[in-house]
Amino acid sequence: MRDTGRGRGAVRAGADTVHLPHKNAVGPLRQVVRRLVLALLVMALTVLIVYIDRAGYHDNAGGSMSLLDCVYYATVTLSTTGYGDVVPYSASARLTNVLLVTPLRVLFLIILVGTTLEVLTERTREQYRQQRWRSIVRDHTVIVGYGTKGRSAARTLTGHGVPAQRIVVVDPDHKAVESAVSAGFAGVTGDATRNDVLLRAEIQRAKELIIAAQRDDTAVLVALTARQLNKRINIVASVREEENAPLLRQSGANAVVTSSGAAGRLLGMSMLSPSAGEVMEELISYGSGLDLIERPVTKAEAGLDPREVGDLVVVVKRGHRLLDHDNPEASPLQLTDRLIVIHRTSQDDPSHVPQG
Repeated sequence: MRDTGRGRGAVRAGADTVHLPHKNAVGPLRQVVRRLVLALLVMALTVLIVYIDRAGYHDNAGGSMSLLDCVYYATVTLSTTGYGDVVPYSASARLTNVLLVTPLRVLFLIILVGTTLEVLTERTREQYRQQRWRSIVRDHTVIVGYGTKGRSAARTLTGHGVPAQRIVVVDPDHKAVESAVSAGFAGVTGDATRNDVLLRAEIQRAKELIIAAQRDDTAVLVALTARQLNKRINIVASVREEENAPLLRQSGANAVVTSSGAAGRLLGMSMLSPSAGEVMEELISYGSGLDLIERPVTKAEAGLDPREVGDLVVVVKRGHRLLDHDNPEASPLQLTDRLIVIHRTSQDDPSHVPQG
């Protein structure tokens, strides 16, 4: 049942690291090019200074200082080579060397040494960031698979107020992981059916696991592996075929969503009632106007009837029981209840992130 056909090469390529998002990240090639341009600007400025005061320099080879001689002098001076064949002999040239050329030499060396140090310390800095991340990450959400389903799940979580720093994406495709990292999530490249890959995602300290794998057998293996590593984790998984849902529940999933069945039901509803289909699509698309959310009962709502709440109450969750809004047992609301409601939200609405 193990899915071994997808991304195996990429698994080993990133098998020893967690990819963390960088704030205002600049690629190494761009950094080198930028520093090289700065070095060339410093060189050009030095050549200009020497060329303007070229009459104050003496060339042991004889003759007046040409532009090439000025470039040569600037090069050997900034690189601290200093052959001594071209020297400043006038007072103005020596003063210029003290006040301008010497600081430019120091700046030139700083640029070169800084580039070298940047390359040498990048790996150390990344290791430190990973160690620090591992020391603070806990009660986070792991998303296995960053395809269409995984990306939609991540957007829904962040839309509901989950910080991007608390989401870790695991995918065998390094391009998918790069996309997740660019979106602000931590990423692990590897096969999530392997213990070591899930351990790199700190699954043992995670609170939730979303399985959005491409294949049902992969989802089953991921659920089994994750449940073995973390007994308390809440696992929500997606399967393509309805017949595989019971197997996934037996493997440790707390909730199973059948993607093909859900899509089929939405298609049928849209055919029979296009308006109802649009409303349902809006309910499951967070931030589009009407959102189906779960939230706790507020102090002001405790003791009220579900119909007296500002949001449209669909279900009252009391303990492990789900009570319909018109169930006599649902009234009055208790402070320990949770409500599943239809809530109208907008980006300008300060309450668009549900409480709890």
